[in-house]
Amino acid sequence: MADANNQALDLKVDRKNLYREESFTDLKVATIRRLIPVSPDGSVDKSRKTVFVGQTNLMTPNGPVPIQAVIPAKDLQQAFKRFPEALEKAMDQLMEEAQKIKEKEDSRIIVPGR
Repeated sequence: MADANNQALDLKVDRKNLYREESFTDLKVATIRRLIPVSPDGSVDKSRKTVFVGQTNLMTPNGPVPIQAVIPAKDLQQAFKRFPEALEKAMDQLMEEAQKIKEKEDSRIIVPGR
């Protein structure tokens, strides 16, 4: 299979990096995905750590913008507790990146007489 640039895509499954996913939500703001490392046979791989990923939507005049961040946590309760801080940090990074893009675009504008 090839992409738009006519380059071959690597669609092989990385069997050394498999996770089982569980999702928890409050149906309002928070969704937390728990990614449990598994072996190729589906058994839990205890040599790797569980990963928690928080997700929410930032409402903008142009509609919702999805935001997600890895939450440094050892268990689900800790992930719930650390969710706000992790997502606020991700929002701050998103805003910084948007500001950099805006500044780059503004620098391209050529104003006659300046």
